[in-house]
Amino acid sequence: MNLNSLWFILVAVLYAGFFLLEGFDFGVGMLMPILGKNDRQRRAILSTIGPHWDANEVWLITAGGATFAAFPRWYGAMFSGFYPLLLLLLLAMIARGAAIEFRSRLPGAAWRGVWDGAIAIGSLLAAGTLGAVFGNLLRGTPIDASGIYSGDWLAPFNLYSLICGAAAVCLFLLHGGNFLGLKLDGELGQRARAGARRLWFAALILVLGFLSFTFLQTDVVRRLGSGSIILPLVLILGMLLIGYFLRRKRDGWAFFFGGVTVVFFAAAFFIALYPRVMVSSLQPSFSLTIYTAASSDYTMNVMTIVALIFVPVVVLYQAWSYWIFRRRIGTDREEEGC
Repeated sequence: MNLNSLWFILVAVLYAGFFLLEGFDFGVGMLMPILGKNDRQRRAILSTIGPHWDANEVWLITAGGATFAAFPRWYGAMFSGFYPLLLLLLLAMIARGAAIEFRSRLPGAAWRGVWDGAIAIGSLLAAGTLGAVFGNLLRGTPIDASGIYSGDWLAPFNLYSLICGAAAVCLFLLHGGNFLGLKLDGELGQRARAGARRLWFAALILVLGFLSFTFLQTDVVRRLGSGSIILPLVLILGMLLIGYFLRRKRDGWAFFFGGVTVVFFAAAFFIALYPRVMVSSLQPSFSLTIYTAASSDYTMNVMTIVALIFVPVVVLYQAWSYWIFRRRIGTDREEEGC
């Protein structure tokens, strides 16, 4: 395996890790004002992600940095072509992060209500925008022979990207509901599990819609041939297993298969893209690949050494933090900053 392929895989792993970890964060944020009937309950819900949400966002920063360093032409075309979507993502995540930090700084109900709304809306917009960005990567964007984006700012807003965004929102809602079912005790935990069971069907329908439009709007069948059937089968199997364990009230297994499904949802885009990184809707030969968009061999070598040293450290630290804060949270529990 050459370094170009290795770094494509590493970028895919970073984005999939972000979907896995920040996915349930987004789900929790969207569900908080729905499941939390009073401030104490909303604080308990927010406390489930209190020790983790900011560390989870580092995966996106690292993925963006790795994309810029390993595939600068990909980074440039993506950020110029998807500027409106990525600006919306940035604003949503800023609003969400500020709201998590500021909601408990004053005791007033109006103050906390505003920030709770910012958490929910920021989580919703960030989740939907991420799905739309990845949908556009696979569907294709107007990239010319020089690898430069040549479309207008409305091009990223199309039916397929909206369906991908809606599927991402529902998957993250389901993932967040499963996470809350694991982390919360008592009536609030039961409400979270009931909410996850109700969300499952909507998520299944949207995943099926995403798969259908992927076959219609992209070249995945032509490129992967009979292998293209594996992608939908894995996603559908994952969704069915989530539903099965939700009905059996097996919270741990439901969350596990929810995580697997979210990871594969992200990985499916990269599997369908490879070896391309951005598909040109003008001419297939204009598409950027892991070779035409890559940095120099020297840069790749240096980055590989750095990644081999620091990526395991980051993964071990996050695993340790999740182990330390593994206990369930009751509605009588209040934590500073939540």
